[in-house]
Amino acid sequence: MDPVRNPYAPGAGQRPPELAGRDRELQQFEIVLERVARGRPERSMVVTGLRGVGKTVLLNTFKSMAMQRLWGTGKIEARPDQSIRRPVAAALHLAIRELAPRHRAPERIEEFLGVLKAFAMRDPAAAKGTSHWSPGIDVPASRGRADSGDLEIDLTELFVDAAGVATDLGVGIALFIDEMQDVQTPDVSALCAACHELSQSGGPLIVVGAGLPHLPSVLSASKSYSERLFRYARIDRLDREAADLALIAPAESEGVEFTQEALDALYEAADGYPYFVQAYGKVAWDLALRSPITVDDIRVSSPEAEEELAVGFFGSRYERATPAERDYMHAMASIGDEPVATADVAEGLGRKPSSLSPARDSLIKKGLIYSAERGLIAFTVPHFGKFLRSQPV
Repeated sequence: MDPVRNPYAPGAGQRPPELAGRDRELQQFEIVLERVARGRPERSMVVTGLRGVGKTVLLNTFKSMAMQRLWGTGKIEARPDQSIRRPVAAALHLAIRELAPRHRAPERIEEFLGVLKAFAMRDPAAAKGTSHWSPGIDVPASRGRADSGDLEIDLTELFVDAAGVATDLGVGIALFIDEMQDVQTPDVSALCAACHELSQSGGPLIVVGAGLPHLPSVLSASKSYSERLFRYARIDRLDREAADLALIAPAESEGVEFTQEALDALYEAADGYPYFVQAYGKVAWDLALRSPITVDDIRVSSPEAEEELAVGFFGSRYERATPAERDYMHAMASIGDEPVATADVAEGLGRKPSSLSPARDSLIKKGLIYSAERGLIAFTVPHFGKFLRSQPV
């Protein structure tokens, strides 16, 4: 088999050749776009799921859909150690630049850019000596709008003004936030308040976030009305039909087939997780001698695929953990793959639950585990428990 023609793409956020099993989410977002375009009230959207289920891919696809409708778009990736003020300013700057050439009143664009610049520069948390950071906007910063230093006030005013520019053109603006669970707590509150104001005023600006399964609880803890503020979409592993389609369709375009037994073995190995489907499919293609790809090809290629996952997908995350954090995760894995009680982890380690709080909290901040519900924790990465059980304690 020619590796140059290999169609499979096991990359971080890299769109697979066949985006299988996500028709419902794509249709939901199409409805959001259409309703906003018609001036109908619509909620912003949040996509949640484990690592490797395709949240970033879906976010990027949503962005492409918005761009096809000539919307202004911008995207950021949240970081736990960074305020969203400057990244949001940069994203909205990009969105307005996409809209500006079609706007008939250049002074309206300049007016907004002045507000945007004032917003970007008014960062009370900025390190000393960096307060005069400039976002590269060639207009003077406005005064008295989005520059109070209170992010909740400033972000609301900025969103309302950006939505006004989009209204002039009869389109919308979409701000995409990846790793949304890492937005700092005060910033989450500000983001929810700004979205709440937009939902009441009907401004054509939406926020589309993607994050780990506990993101809804992060939003709810910030603002109680967040449960009604966003349209939530939980994505998980692919069912058998979708997983098979993700393998068959790209192969058929290259004149290659799979036997039914090979598809059975691949589904058992990948367990329907999109990243794993691409990873196993790529190695199976490279090592198969000819079409059709058979179950024997899968048996030969699976160990190599597992080794690549162990190094790149699992190992890179495991290496980020401290010895105490690794002990905690090994204790979780020894109990099972489902969400486990923190009390059971403490019992397995022979420790008091309170003494393990630093390790647990650090693992949550690193995105390796999440709190499934009160008193329960789970891995953010599918099959991570299985990987840990194969590692020396």
